[in-house]
Amino acid sequence: MIHHPAPAGILRLLSTLRLHRVFALALLLSSPTWAYPPPPADPSLPASQVEPAVQQLRRSMLDADVNSLMFHSMDQLFTTRVVGRSGPVWLLPRTDHALDFTYSYAGQTYTPEQFIQRTYTNALLVMKDGRIVYETYRNNTTERTRFIAFSMTKSITSLLVGSALQEHRIESIDDPITKYLPELRPGGYNGVTIRQILQMRSGVDYEERYDFGNPGVAARNHEHALVENVARFADPARTIKRKDPPGSVWQYKTLDTAVLGWLIERVSGGSTVAAYTAQRIWEPLGAEADAFYIMDGPPGVGREFSGAGFNATLRDFARIGQMVLNGGEANGRRIVPAQWLTESTRPTGGPGPGYGYQWWMGQRPGSFQAIGLQGQYIYIDPTTRTVVVKLSYFPPGEMEADKETNAFLAAASAWSPK
Repeated sequence: MIHHPAPAGILRLLSTLRLHRVFALALLLSSPTWAYPPPPADPSLPASQVEPAVQQLRRSMLDADVNSLMFHSMDQLFTTRVVGRSGPVWLLPRTDHALDFTYSYAGQTYTPEQFIQRTYTNALLVMKDGRIVYETYRNNTTERTRFIAFSMTKSITSLLVGSALQEHRIESIDDPITKYLPELRPGGYNGVTIRQILQMRSGVDYEERYDFGNPGVAARNHEHALVENVARFADPARTIKRKDPPGSVWQYKTLDTAVLGWLIERVSGGSTVAAYTAQRIWEPLGAEADAFYIMDGPPGVGREFSGAGFNATLRDFARIGQMVLNGGEANGRRIVPAQWLTESTRPTGGPGPGYGYQWWMGQRPGSFQAIGLQGQYIYIDPTTRTVVVKLSYFPPGEMEADKETNAFLAAASAWSPK
């Protein structure tokens, strides 16, 4: 189902630089929007049907003076495709507690309430052993608000690949991607396996850099696909060149995840990524609200932005985390194969503690997390049976809030409510 209150798009996704985990290899743009006027029209592409004012809003949505609102208003700005909930809701038991612990950061000791204020928090939820123990909403948000996941979406795409593998829609992740997407044979994805794409080891020449004053392939792709909606985000994969031998070099690329989304669309039997997400995850999960993807084009043309475009409520993000913590089960139902989760949340390379199949490893041994631009987290620690979801509005380029969040997550994981 398509919801279309306004044309779709997004800009400057993944345009932040992470010092330790290298969340996106990007040149950050933190200057005001007026410093980056719209680029000249590309005569090889059709004219955009998106109003100039809407395009400009998309160019400024990450800015610190508006992002706390924008990050929970995506359906007011973009074309969206609904991921519908259905059936009984997975009721999460709760025993509310005060967060009666402290954490240390940069030589100082802080309380969780200070953390919430210091790290630009829109919403925060903590679960222990399957029970909600803390939940809060800030900045005009509620339990009904749907928040942008940004690159936490990549981890959801990984769950979809695991489901398609279980259903034998994908025979093996060691198959070349061109077995399912022959359109990619002319370019650098020819000979690359699904596993290598999951690991961010495709080797294609796509630098995750968003310098709009001197745009490369990534910046141009965001502008054309997600701001103007005159091209599809995954289309550069058809002809992109190869930079490194497949499997040899880890390099974070949202294009890799867009290819995985295209794969899901192709093997889902004529369906869509949103419909497959609803069928394989959202309905059996017992989600309490519809979710949605932002799209890279209008109905009948656009695709779900499977690299960074998923939106859901705080509690439904927590349900994803708890399902993964439970080895792929939710409310007694098998959602994702346990073997897939074990494999995909194991480090296969990458910076810091490592990267799995579209999941980041955490600082505490055995922990892992889905991470999104400007402070979105689903943190999972199997050792302490902890799930933390934090939805934030970090200013562009804010590094200290991410480091401080790591310190808080470690303390929250070690905390035992009494």
